[in-house]
Amino acid sequence: MKAEIHPNYEVTTITCACGEVIHTRSTRKNIRVEICSKCHPFFTGEKRYVDSAGRIERFKQRYKK
Repeated sequence: MKAEIHPNYEVTTITCACGEVIHTRSTRKNIRVEICSKCHPFFTGEKRYVDSAGRIERFKQRYKK
């Protein structure tokens, strides 16, 4: 293995939009995510819609009668 070509593998924190903080190791520092396992509908059992760029509103306007 060649020396000095690999990125540093350091302790980092992953922060979710819901406020959950996860400490792990990564090559990146301070990662921010929108959905984690604490708030994701698949893991919580809730039915929530995650709207990206107004897709639901555009769909409702297009097929509104």
